[in-house]
Amino acid sequence: MEKTVAFYTLGCKVNQYETNAMTEQFIKKGYSIKEFEDKADIYIINTCTVTNMADRKSRQMLRRVKEINESALIVATGCYAQIAKEKLLEIPEIDLVYGVNEKNIISDLIEEYIENHLNKSRVSDVMNQKDFIDFGTTTYTEKTRAVIKVQDGCDRFCTYCIIPYARGHIRSRKIESVVEEVKEIAKTGIKEIVITGIHVASYGREFEGNIGLIDLLEAIHKIDGIERIRLSSIEPLIITEDFITRLKKLYKICDHFHLSLQSGCDETLKRMNRRYTTEEFKKCTNMLKEAYPNVALTTDVIVGFPGETEEEFEKTYEFLKDIDFYMMHVFQYSKREGTAAAKMPNQIDNKVKEERSKKLIELSKSNQKRHNENYIGKEVEVLFEEKDGEYIKGHTTNYMVVKVPYEKLENTIVKVKIIGEENLELIGNI
Repeated sequence: MEKTVAFYTLGCKVNQYETNAMTEQFIKKGYSIKEFEDKADIYIINTCTVTNMADRKSRQMLRRVKEINESALIVATGCYAQIAKEKLLEIPEIDLVYGVNEKNIISDLIEEYIENHLNKSRVSDVMNQKDFIDFGTTTYTEKTRAVIKVQDGCDRFCTYCIIPYARGHIRSRKIESVVEEVKEIAKTGIKEIVITGIHVASYGREFEGNIGLIDLLEAIHKIDGIERIRLSSIEPLIITEDFITRLKKLYKICDHFHLSLQSGCDETLKRMNRRYTTEEFKKCTNMLKEAYPNVALTTDVIVGFPGETEEEFEKTYEFLKDIDFYMMHVFQYSKREGTAAAKMPNQIDNKVKEERSKKLIELSKSNQKRHNENYIGKEVEVLFEEKDGEYIKGHTTNYMVVKVPYEKLENTIVKVKIIGEENLELIGNI
């Protein structure tokens, strides 16, 4: 009989990468992979816990499976499963709960349960995990780019964040393993890779020999076939004169940098335990602007952090205007059980958070539109990815979305003349 399994992934690119790794485990055991909405024997929900909303969505998706197949085996894994095993086991719809470190053997654990009813739950202490768990040459591919996980864990312990407790301390993947995977990706014809992890800037800190992220990027850059190397979110303090000097020599590096800011007010940053000042952050952005003339800087911002006064918010607003980000992801602070910020006084009213959020979102859209319009009449190189109605769309190196009248151009890099802007996307002709 055909054995079937379906997956649903919440959260970040690291989770998406790991879902693909789990998928490959089941394929090797002879399972057929089903879409989540289709009937399958096993459903695996790869959960996220970055916010209370993520927790709630994880629980909703786990409960929803019984509506698709009431006799299916329902499995929770991932970050929420790591920190909330007992809570999840109380939900009658959920059969099995496995933690973050169990993903690399999840197919074995599930089959053991099916055969012997052993291992109903297994969540090892992630804080004791010393080594990077390497899935091998697994890749998560989104359209025409491949995502590569090079690092796990975080030691920053920002006061609002639960992730260090769900992912453990920093562990880095060996350069040789990453290079091997990128070579395999290059053989498939994929031209762009995204380097990702839980805290990518800390890559290599536990290695001997003063190895860091820039050493990894230099090794990857030598691989033929890959034309673009994109970095996921990085901490600003990794941007030093030495880092920039070496990075500029790597022409495959995309001139789009996502620097997680969270607040443009020094007092708020201190309460967040972000470990840099606005002055230090601005120095990093100035170095990037000088090194890359067309650089696009994007960021994350939290509004309504405990104790954020109107004056502090205005400082953030003015700082964001000064940096002139291409785009900002704006989040309203959500109290997270188990974090220091949840116990802080002066929690902010939801209505105030909403008002501040709207103001920053408007600023972000205004910035993005203005930056886009500066490209009208210019020529850019676009890696085309997917059909969108009568158009085909893709991204520039600095992550602007460009669409042209449809031609079969998937996974090709083409020069495009920009003729207009619409709904925060650029329109061009070839």
